[in-house]
Amino acid sequence: MTKDSGLISSFVFALLLTLLTVSLSACQPIDADKSNTGTQSWSCQSQDSPFTYSTCRINAEILNSERYSLQLFWQQPDGSKPLLTFANLLNTLPKKQNLVFAMNAGMYNERYAPIGYTIIEGDKIRALNLNAGGGNFHLLPNGVMWWDKSGNVQITESHALAEQLNSGEVDPWYATQSGPMLVINDEIHPKFNPDSSSRKFRNGAGVCKDGSIQLVNSDEPVTFYQFASLFKDNLNCPDALFLDGGVASALYAPSIDKHDKKEMGVMIGVVETKE
Repeated sequence: MTKDSGLISSFVFALLLTLLTVSLSACQPIDADKSNTGTQSWSCQSQDSPFTYSTCRINAEILNSERYSLQLFWQQPDGSKPLLTFANLLNTLPKKQNLVFAMNAGMYNERYAPIGYTIIEGDKIRALNLNAGGGNFHLLPNGVMWWDKSGNVQITESHALAEQLNSGEVDPWYATQSGPMLVINDEIHPKFNPDSSSRKFRNGAGVCKDGSIQLVNSDEPVTFYQFASLFKDNLNCPDALFLDGGVASALYAPSIDKHDKKEMGVMIGVVETKE
């Protein structure tokens, strides 16, 4: 081998090594955002086990910061009509705010108005609904996902929340009621049947043991029991609430290329306020 051939071989080897390193780096997962402690602040992922689903999570501890907030959205700024779509919501946000991810919130009627307890920035839109009736909303116990001004997020069974409200123990800043509860104190809803054949697209929210809030949308039809088991056993959420299902399930998560074009009532989303 000549000297020039050796130099060319060394160059080719170095080039291939560089390309391999870049390729491997490109395959590694990238954190969506990291807090000062080095832990991931939020992320969205698509999963294929135990069924296909998409989930977006955010660390609850950062929701009392000036940068991130969990909010509910319903009407246009002038209050004239519902927002209906994620696109309309995006168009109403101030320029310094970015919608990180969002989902449809509690159930709504034919006018896209909420049918359960709804609080937006301290204003009561709809009173707590403890009425009996049919449908998923009244598959008791149902519940409320709510949080105070400090961003302390809770999922509480509706009658238990009624007692807390009456005693003045809690003061929700945001709240959305839906049903049924999926997981209650680390137990699956007692009326869910493991052998059920009723499968639909479903979405819900959980408050989890790792300090995260998880918004989950099934990407295939599943039973209530399967969906609740995901929150309890896979995501380790001792409390989880069904938000809605079927044609009402909608997810906005640009980091995983999700942007449903459906119309809906109240929406729940994480907003990042940039400096």
